[in-house]
Amino acid sequence: MTADPTPAASAAVAPGRLLRNPDFRRLWFTGLTTFLVRWLELVVYGVVTYQLSGSAFAVTLVTMLRLLPLGLFGLVFGALATRVDRRNGLVLAVVVLLASALALLLLAWFDRLAVWHLGLASFVNGTAWAADNSFRRGLMGDIAGPLRMGNAMALDVGASNACRLLGPVSGGLLFAYGGMVAVASCIVLLYLFALLVIVGVSRQPPPGVDTRLPLRTMLVSGFVAARASPLLLAALWVTILYNVFAWPVLSLVPVLGKDQLGLDPDGVGGLVSIEGGGAMLGAMVMAWLARPAYYGRVFVTGAICFMAMLPVLGLSQQLGLSMLAMAVLGIGQSGFSVMQSTLVFVAAPAERRLPAMGLLTVCIGFGPIGLLVLGWLAQWLGASVAMVSFGLTGLGVMLLSWPLWRAAWRVPLATAADAEKPGSRR
Repeated sequence: MTADPTPAASAAVAPGRLLRNPDFRRLWFTGLTTFLVRWLELVVYGVVTYQLSGSAFAVTLVTMLRLLPLGLFGLVFGALATRVDRRNGLVLAVVVLLASALALLLLAWFDRLAVWHLGLASFVNGTAWAADNSFRRGLMGDIAGPLRMGNAMALDVGASNACRLLGPVSGGLLFAYGGMVAVASCIVLLYLFALLVIVGVSRQPPPGVDTRLPLRTMLVSGFVAARASPLLLAALWVTILYNVFAWPVLSLVPVLGKDQLGLDPDGVGGLVSIEGGGAMLGAMVMAWLARPAYYGRVFVTGAICFMAMLPVLGLSQQLGLSMLAMAVLGIGQSGFSVMQSTLVFVAAPAERRLPAMGLLTVCIGFGPIGLLVLGWLAQWLGASVAMVSFGLTGLGVMLLSWPLWRAAWRVPLATAADAEKPGSRR
């Protein structure tokens, strides 16, 4: 498994070249499947939890349990990825996800499903998610190489965003007409497909890593890389802000859809899917047109755009305005998500790349902090006030913390990519 030596100038044809690589294609399809399940679950778990508990706080708590493993295990998976077969790790993750889905199917079949079951399943799924950056995306980055990492992540995020369009709608329709049994059955079939796909990926040791280094050294390696690179530090900081003040607010869309707009479950799924449609469109455009000189600015602008739309969505009483806000949210999300892993992958030295990806996962894992505060605020003052407050607070913190992320705005990513060319030094 080697990086395609295609130069930066041919980045416009990179998506097709990448998908012709069998290993990249299998990794991409595995991500597509797990993304579909993730976004299907996000809506269905929210609807079921709200039906069973009547609590907006319970809805955010179940979502929080999906994010909690990212902060708990991100560094560990980043270190393990430097010394274990990442393909085998991915196979194990899918097997665990399949077992979790089978358990939920049995519980739903016998009408024994409770909120704590959904919370436990969310935690299990979040644990598999925690390995994704270092294992699956790390392998994709090895295949693509630094100069085309942006194209690779645009394809991967494009798959995720396509699932954000299809998953919520599918979940809402499945739940509306077949209940949780239909939803769980669909998830089991999707994981079986992912397992068949991932077992065909070639085994490949991580490049440029001394496996004799102690595990504790690899655990702190990501922090060492962040301290040495302002661009990497900027990417990690904006990731923390986004996952505290922006992404968690999507967990309240089922509540707003039901209480503020009067939507039924499939209507809520349709509203959520609009955000996925905007994000998919943005990711596909970037897969063909994105250039390293603009990666950092697209990343920061995407995060700001997402936060700016939250007050609009929270205050909207009209379905049309809410749909427009969700579409703009999706466009902002695509810019942030495509460039997130790209900045981290390229800004970190090759030998510290996987631990840095693990550290990125930890930063994503700050989301539970935002979810806890969001849930408490929604329970106390209502979902609308909580959404508006988080959007405005996130924008304020972004403005005040300009010194921490200005490198993402000012430093072209081509500088980091050039360092990977033969003869360069770090």
